[in-house]
Amino acid sequence: MATIHNDITVNASIDKIWTMLTDLELLDKYDPTVKKSTLVSTEKTGIGAKRKVLMLDGKNWFDEKVTVFKPNEALTYQLTDCSFPIAGLKHSYSFEKIGNQTKVKQVMEYTVKFGLLGKLLDSLMIRKQSDSGIKKFFAGLKSYAETH
Repeated sequence: MATIHNDITVNASIDKIWTMLTDLELLDKYDPTVKKSTLVSTEKTGIGAKRKVLMLDGKNWFDEKVTVFKPNEALTYQLTDCSFPIAGLKHSYSFEKIGNQTKVKQVMEYTVKFGLLGKLLDSLMIRKQSDSGIKKFFAGLKSYAETH
């Protein structure tokens, strides 16, 4: 299993960041790599809430659900299906108040498909692309939170 750590400090309250991250249909408003995020469960938020995400490239997609939901403390999304060469993925968030700002931390853990070939692909490109995508996501989250 591979792990990627990222964090960003946002000039917004934990409440505001929490609300954004837990609104499953809002992702396409602030993640520049996402074309559309659609709620696919009867639960709008909380454990078990699910969404389908179509990527901006028009080819790739993923489905995920909320598996940890501790308001303003901890949030985890678990991938349930995707078009990527990923066998399993979860991304977990934690939050830290720093004055009037919020430090958002994300830990992404994933396993690639295709055994040894997948591990090679991971070391050559998947890890770098995933980390780049997270950084774009975080930049979008920061911009949206600070301007809306």
